[in-house]
Amino acid sequence: MHTLPHALRARRDWHGGPLPGYRPSFTEAEIAQARVLAKQGRGRHAEVQRARLAILLQEQPELSSPAAARRLGQSLSWVRKWRRRWAISGFSIKDAPRSGRPSPFPAWMRALVIAIACELPSQRGLPLSRHFASSIRQVLRSEGVAMSLRTVQRILARDCLKPWRYRSWIHPRDPQFVAKAKVILGLYERVWQGQPLDESDLIVSADEEPGTQARQHQVKPPRPGLPGLVESDYRRCGAWQYLSAWDVLKGIPWGRCELKTGIAAFQRLVDQVMTQEPYCSARRVFWIVDNGSSHRGHRAAERLEKAYPNLILVHTPIHASWLNQVWVFFGLTQRKVLTPASSRNLAELAERILAFEADCRSHPKPLRWRFTRADFEHRLQELAA
Repeated sequence: MHTLPHALRARRDWHGGPLPGYRPSFTEAEIAQARVLAKQGRGRHAEVQRARLAILLQEQPELSSPAAARRLGQSLSWVRKWRRRWAISGFSIKDAPRSGRPSPFPAWMRALVIAIACELPSQRGLPLSRHFASSIRQVLRSEGVAMSLRTVQRILARDCLKPWRYRSWIHPRDPQFVAKAKVILGLYERVWQGQPLDESDLIVSADEEPGTQARQHQVKPPRPGLPGLVESDYRRCGAWQYLSAWDVLKGIPWGRCELKTGIAAFQRLVDQVMTQEPYCSARRVFWIVDNGSSHRGHRAAERLEKAYPNLILVHTPIHASWLNQVWVFFGLTQRKVLTPASSRNLAELAERILAFEADCRSHPKPLRWRFTRADFEHRLQELAA
Protein backbone atom coordinates (compact mmCIF):
# COMPACT_ATOMS: atom_id res chain seq x y z
CA MET A 1 0.00 0.00 0.00
CA HIS A 2 1.39 3.39 -0.99
CA THR A 3 2.15 5.74 1.85
CA LEU A 4 2.78 8.86 -0.30
CA PRO A 5 -0.10 10.94 -1.65
CA HIS A 6 -1.28 10.26 -5.16
CA ALA A 7 0.47 13.40 -6.49
CA LEU A 8 3.82 11.98 -5.36
CA ARG A 9 3.48 8.41 -6.59
CA ALA A 10 5.85 7.23 -9.30
CA ARG A 11 4.07 6.48 -12.61
CA ARG A 12 5.08 5.46 -16.10
CA ASP A 13 3.84 6.68 -19.44
CA TRP A 14 2.70 4.37 -22.25
CA HIS A 15 6.30 4.04 -23.48
CA GLY A 16 7.32 2.73 -20.06
CA GLY A 17 9.37 5.87 -19.29
CA PRO A 18 9.22 7.40 -15.81
CA LEU A 19 6.81 10.23 -15.22
CA PRO A 20 7.72 12.72 -12.50
CA GLY A 21 7.13 11.03 -9.17
CA TYR A 22 7.46 14.29 -7.19
CA ARG A 23 5.57 17.36 -8.35
CA PRO A 24 6.52 20.36 -6.25
CA SER A 25 4.22 23.37 -6.25
CA PHE A 26 5.52 26.95 -6.25
CA THR A 27 3.95 30.25 -5.28
CA GLU A 28 4.07 33.30 -7.53
CA ALA A 29 6.56 34.99 -5.20
CA GLU A 30 8.89 31.96 -5.32
CA ILE A 31 8.80 31.83 -9.10
CA ALA A 32 9.41 35.60 -9.28
CA GLN A 33 12.45 35.16 -7.06
CA ALA A 34 13.71 32.33 -9.26
CA ARG A 35 13.21 34.39 -12.44
CA VAL A 36 15.20 37.29 -11.02
CA LEU A 37 18.09 35.01 -10.04
CA ALA A 38 18.07 33.17 -13.37
CA LYS A 39 17.89 36.39 -15.38
CA GLN A 40 20.71 38.14 -13.58
CA GLY A 41 23.03 35.15 -13.60
CA ARG A 42 25.25 36.80 -10.98
CA GLY A 43 24.70 34.31 -8.18
CA ARG A 44 26.41 31.02 -7.60
CA HIS A 45 26.11 28.66 -10.55
CA ALA A 46 24.42 25.96 -8.48
CA GLU A 47 21.74 28.39 -7.24
CA VAL A 48 21.12 29.73 -10.75
CA GLN A 49 20.62 26.17 -11.99
CA ARG A 50 18.12 25.44 -9.21
CA ALA A 51 16.22 28.60 -10.13
CA ARG A 52 16.09 27.48 -13.77
CA LEU A 53 14.83 24.03 -12.71
CA ALA A 54 12.05 25.59 -10.66
CA ILE A 55 10.95 27.75 -13.62
CA LEU A 56 11.05 24.73 -15.92
CA LEU A 57 8.92 22.62 -13.57
CA GLN A 58 6.44 25.46 -13.14
CA GLU A 59 6.02 25.89 -16.90
CA GLN A 60 5.98 22.13 -17.71
CA PRO A 61 4.65 20.17 -14.72
CA GLU A 62 4.54 16.89 -16.71
CA LEU A 63 8.19 17.13 -17.78
CA SER A 64 10.10 14.00 -16.83
CA SER A 65 13.25 14.15 -14.76
CA PRO A 66 15.51 12.80 -17.57
CA ALA A 67 14.19 15.47 -19.93
CA ALA A 68 14.75 18.21 -17.35
CA ALA A 69 18.28 16.93 -16.72
CA ARG A 70 19.04 17.08 -20.47
CA ARG A 71 17.61 20.61 -20.77
CA LEU A 72 19.75 21.93 -17.93
CA GLY A 73 22.88 19.85 -18.55
CA GLN A 74 22.64 18.29 -15.10
CA SER A 75 22.61 14.72 -13.83
CA LEU A 76 19.39 12.79 -13.38
CA SER A 77 20.07 12.27 -9.68
CA TRP A 78 20.46 16.03 -9.21
CA VAL A 79 17.02 16.76 -10.74
CA ARG A 80 15.36 13.99 -8.73
CA LYS A 81 16.95 15.19 -5.49
CA TRP A 82 15.62 18.75 -5.85
CA ARG A 83 12.17 17.67 -7.04
CA ARG A 84 11.84 15.43 -4.02
CA ARG A 85 13.18 18.08 -1.58
CA TRP A 86 10.84 20.80 -2.90
CA ALA A 87 7.81 18.48 -2.89
CA ILE A 88 8.40 17.41 0.71
CA SER A 89 10.11 20.37 2.42
CA GLY A 90 9.04 23.35 0.32
CA PHE A 91 10.90 25.62 -2.07
CA SER A 92 14.42 26.85 -1.27
CA ILE A 93 17.24 27.95 -3.57
CA LYS A 94 19.91 27.58 -0.89
CA ASP A 95 21.58 24.25 -0.29
CA ALA A 96 21.39 22.59 3.10
CA PRO A 97 24.37 23.34 5.37
CA ARG A 98 27.11 20.77 5.22
CA SER A 99 29.45 19.87 8.00
CA GLY A 100 32.24 18.93 5.63
CA ARG A 101 35.10 16.62 6.31
CA PRO A 102 36.40 16.86 9.88
CA SER A 103 39.65 18.77 10.15
CA PRO A 104 42.67 16.51 10.65
CA PHE A 105 44.13 19.17 12.97
CA PRO A 106 42.79 19.41 16.52
CA ALA A 107 41.65 22.71 17.97
CA TRP A 108 44.85 23.23 19.97
CA MET A 109 46.91 23.24 16.74
CA ARG A 110 44.74 25.93 15.20
CA ALA A 111 44.93 27.91 18.43
CA LEU A 112 48.72 27.60 18.35
CA VAL A 113 48.84 29.08 14.83
CA ILE A 114 46.73 32.05 15.94
CA ALA A 115 48.84 32.55 19.08
CA ILE A 116 52.07 32.63 17.05
CA ALA A 117 50.55 35.05 14.52
CA CYS A 118 49.61 37.41 17.37
CA GLU A 119 53.18 37.57 18.65
CA LEU A 120 56.17 39.58 17.47
CA PRO A 121 58.83 37.43 15.76
CA SER A 122 61.41 38.69 18.26
CA GLN A 123 59.51 36.88 21.02
CA ARG A 124 60.45 33.64 19.28
CA GLY A 125 64.02 34.68 18.51
CA LEU A 126 63.38 35.10 14.77
CA PRO A 127 65.37 37.76 12.84
CA LEU A 128 62.19 39.18 11.31
CA SER A 129 60.20 42.37 11.81
CA ARG A 130 56.83 40.74 11.04
CA HIS A 131 55.37 37.27 10.74
CA PHE A 132 54.48 35.57 7.50
CA ALA A 133 52.75 32.24 6.92
CA SER A 134 56.15 30.70 6.20
CA SER A 135 57.66 31.98 9.46
CA ILE A 136 54.66 30.70 11.44
CA ARG A 137 55.13 27.29 9.84
CA GLN A 138 58.80 27.46 10.76
CA VAL A 139 57.90 28.01 14.43
CA LEU A 140 55.41 25.13 14.29
CA ARG A 141 58.04 22.79 12.91
CA SER A 142 60.47 23.82 15.65
CA GLU A 143 57.83 22.76 18.19
CA GLY A 144 57.23 19.42 16.49
CA VAL A 145 53.95 20.27 14.76
CA ALA A 146 53.78 19.16 11.11
CA MET A 147 51.49 21.43 9.10
CA SER A 148 51.58 22.49 5.46
CA LEU A 149 51.98 26.10 4.41
CA ARG A 150 48.56 26.08 2.76
CA THR A 151 46.91 24.92 5.99
CA VAL A 152 48.55 27.76 7.90
CA GLN A 153 47.24 30.21 5.31
CA ARG A 154 43.71 28.79 5.61
CA ILE A 155 43.72 29.12 9.40
CA LEU A 156 44.92 32.72 9.18
CA ALA A 157 42.32 33.58 6.52
CA ARG A 158 39.47 32.03 8.54
CA ASP A 159 40.30 34.27 11.52
CA CYS A 160 41.02 37.35 9.34
CA LEU A 161 44.64 37.45 10.53
CA LYS A 162 47.29 39.14 8.39
CA PRO A 163 50.35 39.46 10.63
CA TRP A 164 52.45 40.83 7.76
CA ARG A 165 50.32 43.99 7.62
CA TYR A 166 51.06 47.02 9.79
CA ARG A 167 49.81 50.59 9.94
CA SER A 168 51.16 53.58 11.79
CA TRP A 169 49.62 54.54 15.11
CA ILE A 170 50.30 57.13 17.77
CA HIS A 171 48.71 57.62 21.16
CA PRO A 172 47.58 61.16 22.07
CA ARG A 173 50.11 62.48 24.59
CA ASP A 174 48.50 65.84 25.22
CA PRO A 175 46.68 65.82 28.58
CA GLN A 176 44.25 68.40 27.13
CA PHE A 177 43.75 66.53 23.86
CA VAL A 178 39.95 66.29 24.08
CA ALA A 179 39.42 69.90 25.14
CA LYS A 180 41.71 71.35 22.46
CA ALA A 181 40.24 69.17 19.73
CA LYS A 182 36.70 70.22 20.64
CA VAL A 183 37.72 73.90 20.42
CA ILE A 184 39.02 73.49 16.86
CA LEU A 185 36.09 71.36 15.72
CA GLY A 186 33.80 73.97 17.22
CA LEU A 187 35.50 76.71 15.17
CA TYR A 188 34.91 74.66 12.03
CA GLU A 189 31.23 74.69 13.04
CA ARG A 190 31.45 78.48 13.63
CA VAL A 191 31.24 78.18 17.43
CA TRP A 192 33.64 79.73 19.96
CA GLN A 193 33.30 79.23 23.71
CA GLY A 194 29.72 78.08 23.30
CA GLN A 195 28.66 81.14 21.27
CA PRO A 196 28.16 81.35 17.47
CA LEU A 197 30.74 83.34 15.56
CA ASP A 198 29.92 86.77 14.24
CA GLU A 199 29.75 87.43 10.50
CA SER A 200 32.95 89.48 10.75
CA ASP A 201 34.90 86.66 12.45
CA LEU A 202 37.42 84.79 10.30
CA ILE A 203 39.31 81.52 10.71
CA VAL A 204 42.82 80.90 9.35
CA SER A 205 44.63 77.56 9.40
CA ALA A 206 48.40 77.94 9.07
CA ASP A 207 51.54 75.81 9.10
CA GLU A 208 54.89 75.19 7.36
CA GLU A 209 55.81 72.43 4.95
CA PRO A 210 59.60 72.16 5.13
CA GLY A 211 61.94 70.76 2.52
CA THR A 212 60.05 71.51 -0.70
CA GLN A 213 62.88 70.63 -3.08
CA ALA A 214 63.60 72.02 -6.52
CA ARG A 215 64.68 69.00 -8.56
CA GLN A 216 66.02 69.13 -12.09
CA HIS A 217 65.15 65.95 -13.97
CA GLN A 218 63.45 64.95 -17.17
CA VAL A 219 59.67 64.60 -17.31
CA LYS A 220 57.89 63.33 -20.42
CA PRO A 221 54.15 63.86 -20.93
CA PRO A 222 51.80 60.88 -21.33
CA ARG A 223 50.85 59.46 -24.72
CA PRO A 224 47.87 57.36 -25.84
CA GLY A 225 48.16 54.06 -24.05
CA LEU A 226 51.26 55.11 -22.11
CA PRO A 227 51.65 57.00 -18.82
CA GLY A 228 53.93 59.95 -18.36
CA LEU A 229 57.58 59.26 -17.58
CA VAL A 230 59.68 60.72 -14.76
CA GLU A 231 63.42 60.19 -14.74
CA SER A 232 64.48 58.70 -11.41
CA ASP A 233 67.87 60.44 -11.53
CA TYR A 234 67.77 64.14 -10.67
CA ARG A 235 69.91 67.03 -9.49
CA ARG A 236 68.94 69.03 -6.42
CA CYS A 237 68.70 72.78 -6.85
CA GLY A 238 67.92 73.76 -3.26
CA ALA A 239 64.76 73.69 -1.18
CA TRP A 240 62.06 76.11 -0.01
CA GLN A 241 60.27 76.15 3.29
CA TYR A 242 56.68 76.64 2.17
CA LEU A 243 54.48 78.55 4.64
CA SER A 244 50.76 78.79 3.99
CA ALA A 245 47.67 80.25 5.66
CA TRP A 246 44.33 78.73 4.60
CA ASP A 247 41.17 80.79 5.04
CA VAL A 248 38.79 78.15 6.35
CA LEU A 249 35.53 80.00 5.65
CA LYS A 250 36.43 81.44 2.25
CA GLY A 251 38.57 78.56 0.96
CA ILE A 252 41.54 80.64 -0.23
CA PRO A 253 45.28 80.21 0.50
CA TRP A 254 47.91 82.80 1.30
CA GLY A 255 51.51 81.60 1.29
CA ARG A 256 55.15 82.41 0.82
CA CYS A 257 58.42 80.56 0.20
CA GLU A 258 61.20 81.08 2.73
CA LEU A 259 64.75 79.76 2.79
CA LYS A 260 64.32 78.62 6.39
CA THR A 261 61.58 78.37 8.96
CA GLY A 262 61.46 80.11 12.32
CA ILE A 263 59.75 82.85 14.26
CA ALA A 264 60.73 85.56 11.78
CA ALA A 265 59.50 83.59 8.76
CA PHE A 266 56.16 82.81 10.40
CA GLN A 267 55.81 86.44 11.48
CA ARG A 268 56.19 87.51 7.85
CA LEU A 269 53.35 85.14 6.89
CA VAL A 270 51.14 86.63 9.61
CA ASP A 271 52.02 90.15 8.45
CA GLN A 272 51.21 89.21 4.85
CA VAL A 273 47.70 88.10 5.83
CA MET A 274 46.80 90.46 8.67
CA THR A 275 47.77 93.69 6.86
CA GLN A 276 45.17 93.20 4.14
CA GLU A 277 41.40 93.19 4.02
CA PRO A 278 39.21 91.70 5.34
CA TYR A 279 41.60 90.41 8.03
CA CYS A 280 42.89 93.76 9.31
CA SER A 281 39.36 95.06 9.96
CA ALA A 282 37.78 91.78 11.11
CA ARG A 283 36.40 91.60 14.62
CA ARG A 284 38.39 88.43 15.39
CA VAL A 285 40.75 86.29 13.33
CA PHE A 286 41.34 82.83 14.77
CA TRP A 287 44.70 81.35 13.73
CA ILE A 288 44.81 77.55 14.09
CA VAL A 289 48.41 76.31 14.34
CA ASP A 290 50.20 73.24 15.64
CA ASN A 291 52.96 73.14 18.22
CA GLY A 292 55.89 73.93 15.93
CA SER A 293 58.78 75.91 17.38
CA SER A 294 57.91 79.08 15.45
CA HIS A 295 54.45 79.44 17.04
CA ARG A 296 54.48 77.29 20.17
CA GLY A 297 53.01 78.10 23.55
CA HIS A 298 51.79 81.21 25.32
CA ARG A 299 54.74 83.35 24.31
CA ALA A 300 53.86 83.01 20.62
CA ALA A 301 50.22 83.85 21.40
CA GLU A 302 51.22 86.94 23.36
CA ARG A 303 53.65 88.09 20.66
CA LEU A 304 51.15 87.76 17.81
CA GLU A 305 48.18 89.16 19.73
CA LYS A 306 50.29 92.15 20.76
CA ALA A 307 51.07 92.89 17.10
CA TYR A 308 47.44 92.31 16.02
CA PRO A 309 44.84 92.77 18.80
CA ASN A 310 42.12 91.04 16.78
CA LEU A 311 44.25 87.87 16.33
CA ILE A 312 43.53 84.84 18.56
CA LEU A 313 46.03 81.97 18.38
CA VAL A 314 44.53 78.49 18.80
CA HIS A 315 46.85 75.49 19.17
CA THR A 316 46.03 71.97 18.08
CA PRO A 317 46.79 69.12 20.51
CA ILE A 318 50.25 67.58 20.29
CA HIS A 319 50.48 65.08 17.39
CA ALA A 320 47.12 66.20 15.99
CA SER A 321 48.00 68.15 12.84
CA TRP A 322 45.19 66.23 11.12
CA LEU A 323 42.87 68.78 12.77
CA ASN A 324 44.59 71.58 10.83
CA GLN A 325 42.85 72.11 7.49
CA VAL A 326 45.91 73.67 5.87
CA TRP A 327 47.41 70.19 5.55
CA VAL A 328 44.62 69.27 3.18
CA PHE A 329 45.75 72.15 1.00
CA PHE A 330 49.38 71.00 1.35
CA GLY A 331 48.32 67.59 0.08
CA LEU A 332 46.54 69.19 -2.86
CA THR A 333 49.67 71.21 -3.69
CA GLN A 334 51.82 68.09 -3.45
CA ARG A 335 49.63 66.16 -5.90
CA LYS A 336 48.95 68.91 -8.40
CA VAL A 337 52.12 71.01 -8.35
CA LEU A 338 55.03 69.04 -6.93
CA THR A 339 54.39 65.47 -8.18
CA PRO A 340 55.88 65.10 -10.71
CA ALA A 341 57.68 68.37 -11.33
CA SER A 342 60.99 69.54 -12.68
CA SER A 343 62.41 72.91 -11.65
CA ARG A 344 65.68 74.33 -12.90
CA ASN A 345 66.08 76.57 -9.86
CA LEU A 346 64.34 77.80 -6.72
CA ALA A 347 62.84 80.82 -8.46
CA GLU A 348 60.99 78.65 -10.95
CA LEU A 349 59.65 76.41 -8.18
CA ALA A 350 58.44 79.38 -6.12
CA GLU A 351 56.78 80.90 -9.16
CA ARG A 352 54.87 77.67 -9.83
CA ILE A 353 53.70 77.30 -6.22
CA LEU A 354 52.54 80.92 -5.90
CA ALA A 355 50.83 80.79 -9.30
CA PHE A 356 48.86 77.76 -8.10
CA GLU A 357 47.88 79.73 -5.00
CA ALA A 358 46.68 82.63 -7.13
CA ASP A 359 44.61 80.24 -9.24
CA CYS A 360 43.01 78.80 -6.08
CA ARG A 361 42.16 82.31 -4.89
CA SER A 362 40.46 83.07 -8.20
CA HIS A 363 38.25 79.99 -7.69
CA PRO A 364 37.69 79.86 -3.90
CA LYS A 365 36.33 76.60 -2.58
CA PRO A 366 36.07 75.89 1.17
CA LEU A 367 36.80 72.37 2.32
CA ARG A 368 33.85 70.14 3.10
CA TRP A 369 34.92 69.26 6.63
CA ARG A 370 32.65 66.46 7.83
CA PHE A 371 34.23 65.39 11.13
CA THR A 372 32.10 67.20 13.69
CA ARG A 373 32.16 67.41 17.48
CA ALA A 374 29.38 64.82 17.59
CA ASP A 375 31.51 62.45 15.51
CA PHE A 376 34.42 63.10 17.85
CA GLU A 377 32.30 62.28 20.91
CA HIS A 378 31.06 59.08 19.28
CA ARG A 379 34.61 58.07 18.44
CA LEU A 380 35.75 58.67 22.01
CA GLN A 381 32.93 56.46 23.30
CA GLU A 382 33.97 53.71 20.90
CA LEU A 383 37.58 53.88 22.09
CA ALA A 384 36.48 53.84 25.73
CA ALA A 385 34.35 50.76 25.11
